[in-house]
Amino acid sequence: MSHAVSPLAPKSFPEMPVVDGVRMATAEAGIKYKNRTDVLLMVFDEPASVAGVFTRSKCPSAPVDFCRANLATGRARAVVVNSGNANAFTGRRGRAATELTAKSASEAVGCSIDEIYLASTGVIGEPLDATKFAGVLGDMNGKAKGDFWLDAAKAIMTTDTYPKVATRTAEVGGVKVTINGIAKGAGMIAPDMATMLSFVVTDADIAPAALQDLLGKGVGPSFNAVTVDSDTSTSDTLMLFATGAAKNRGQKRVEQASEAPGFAGALNALLLDLAHQVVRDGEGARKMVEVTVTGAVSDESAKRIALSIANSPLVKTAIAGEDANWGRVVMAVGKAGEPADRDRLAISFGDIRVAVDGERDPDYSEAAASAVMKGQEIPVKVDLGLGHGAATVWTCDLTKEYVEINGDYRS
Repeated sequence: MSHAVSPLAPKSFPEMPVVDGVRMATAEAGIKYKNRTDVLLMVFDEPASVAGVFTRSKCPSAPVDFCRANLATGRARAVVVNSGNANAFTGRRGRAATELTAKSASEAVGCSIDEIYLASTGVIGEPLDATKFAGVLGDMNGKAKGDFWLDAAKAIMTTDTYPKVATRTAEVGGVKVTINGIAKGAGMIAPDMATMLSFVVTDADIAPAALQDLLGKGVGPSFNAVTVDSDTSTSDTLMLFATGAAKNRGQKRVEQASEAPGFAGALNALLLDLAHQVVRDGEGARKMVEVTVTGAVSDESAKRIALSIANSPLVKTAIAGEDANWGRVVMAVGKAGEPADRDRLAISFGDIRVAVDGERDPDYSEAAASAVMKGQEIPVKVDLGLGHGAATVWTCDLTKEYVEINGDYRS
């Protein structure tokens, strides 16, 4: 079942440059979808440094377990991603599917199994027939090419209505490096140390420990600050690879994250770009919502309150109905379990302050507030008046279409 492209989709895709040291290919394996690519192979011709963050779900998928185990090597030669089946809650057969895929990929690329990374997305609980794509990996390796980012993003989509790509450049020790990323995700999105699936590659030469540090810091204000429906996926995987090809242009290897502030800034901007694209493709979404909480006792407290607002079905349905119902925001602040003082609370929709000092703003105008709610971008601001803690998170509205998409997801 396909859905119209989200009205919040980007108007155009960036030109995705080639990143030296990585090649990609896709194939149609017919795992769930007919007449579309559903397998992606990413190959690193020289071992790349690798970093990753994964779901904190206590019911992770078999590929997440597999990647976590291999991450200790710090090296990657290939990534295999399939869409249509999450290979989660699939027991022994799930582990057998990852073993078959990894073995096939290692033979296709000519590397050891601990240099392979796997990710799967789609239906949970359905056994994955890895034989469908295990046999095509050798052929895919033969035709893999560098100029293939948009096609790669298309192959990993599930209920997404558009492929998600982003690119940035940075300078590391005076040498220009490129960072490219792809992501997929539209539902079951409340990342917890990661997102649904996202793969970011740079040609910079960065040691694995430094790369992990950079990624760990980057996800907090980006992928861990977005929510579509408060549900954390079993399969959330975000991986960052550094091919090291920039060393051929004189870049000195980065051993500590602190040695590459320019790279960190570019990476963080790219992660936020991809995270925003995921929210803008929230299933059935018509509005992008930015929730900013200030005046909290700490940044952590502000973030928990912001997520309480962003995850509230009542807040999200009010936004879908273009109703400036700030009472629902008060409710979400109150239930967050964080310090708040009802009589100090101020709430704004856009630039229109609707409540102040714990009651309706004396200058409140229903017409002005309603005008803000009719836009595609809805800023919700809450000041608690208690301290200096602040946080911003992003979400989308909750529409009838979200229920329709998820009501017939398996059919």
